[in-house]
Amino acid sequence: MAPQSSVPASSKGSWTSFLKSIASFNGDLSSLTAPPFILSTTSLTEYSAYWAEHPAVFVAPAKEADPAKRALLVLKWFLSTLHQQYCSRSEKLGSEKKPLNPFLGELFIGKWEGDAEVGETNLVSEQVSHHPPATAYAIRNEKNGVELQGYNAQKASFSSTILVKQIGHALYTLTPPGSEEKEQYLITLPNLHIESLIYGSPFVELEKSAKIVSSSGYVSKIDFSGKGWLSGKKNTFTASLFKESEGEKKPLYTVDGQWSDKFTIKDARSKDAIDSWSSKENPVTPLTLAPLEQQDLWESRRAWSDVAANIQKGDMDAVSGYKSRIENAQRELRSAEKQEGREWERRFFNRIDESGDSPQTQKLAKAADLAFETDKTGGIWRFDAQKAAGAQPPYHKVGGEGLGLTE
Repeated sequence: MAPQSSVPASSKGSWTSFLKSIASFNGDLSSLTAPPFILSTTSLTEYSAYWAEHPAVFVAPAKEADPAKRALLVLKWFLSTLHQQYCSRSEKLGSEKKPLNPFLGELFIGKWEGDAEVGETNLVSEQVSHHPPATAYAIRNEKNGVELQGYNAQKASFSSTILVKQIGHALYTLTPPGSEEKEQYLITLPNLHIESLIYGSPFVELEKSAKIVSSSGYVSKIDFSGKGWLSGKKNTFTASLFKESEGEKKPLYTVDGQWSDKFTIKDARSKDAIDSWSSKENPVTPLTLAPLEQQDLWESRRAWSDVAANIQKGDMDAVSGYKSRIENAQRELRSAEKQEGREWERRFFNRIDESGDSPQTQKLAKAADLAFETDKTGGIWRFDAQKAAGAQPPYHKVGGEGLGLTE
């Protein structure tokens, strides 16, 4: 049975035209103008928060002494994030929406409050490159000594549907109990495509695979498969965790289920279920943000507030006007930088080349078959704790003029 169309009657003509423009378009699909009903009020910089909306699961690996079980808890945490990353928006809004394209220097800053055992988990997300667009993030829990940092870009193309290649990676770091040496996990990002485009109710389906490679010698491989024409369920995956020295054919643990709903973890030797996860039974912890009037002008919610308000009202003339103010001001900043021979200063991250990365990270990247593709991300981006310690609002001396706003 075909899904019911979510396209409002008044928008069917513009949606059909949009689909035709996608099919014949060569270039960055994010530059296409989408019909109003498919526009999101949220910037891509906010998507970094999906990594840690279950803070207790995020920090759990740091409390586990056994290295294999610790690697399993990292895998469980990663799988638990997929519902939020790729499914929560369509559940909340009825379909996947086209997010706001962040401007260079855009920031999204918040924290999750935890109990005495979990403590506070902090997030900083920054748009570190605009051409090509790339977002970097760092999520830190000092109480448990856990940090996740990474960056990502997306390359979209069309072949019967929208295909999205995710470029970048994440680095999860902890200090094992009783150890002084940090342990690192490199996480590759799955590719995806958009289902149900023709009905105007698009949703994300993951495809191919992702890997988590640990400095402790364990590897997790996750294989994604969606619903087929005749059988299967959407958002299906299988995963296995094995020692790198023993190979994939000798798994220690396996996981299977639907990343959007629930999954089961099994001991690969006994076949017994030892743990499970259900997104419905594990509500997220809300991210705490500063009140809008206290946010810096470069923070997402404040910077895009007029655009978001008018998207909600359906006033697309006003949306276009407010977006143009920001875009024109950004063009003026880039022009001034070029004339003065300087580059935009990132507040929380540094750009490095592959040779400048740590030997450990380079080793993990090789084991994960990770191609950095720096031409598509503007470089390799690493969090700078010293910069972060000195970063206080207002983050940029140019003030509101850089956003087409006034103080």
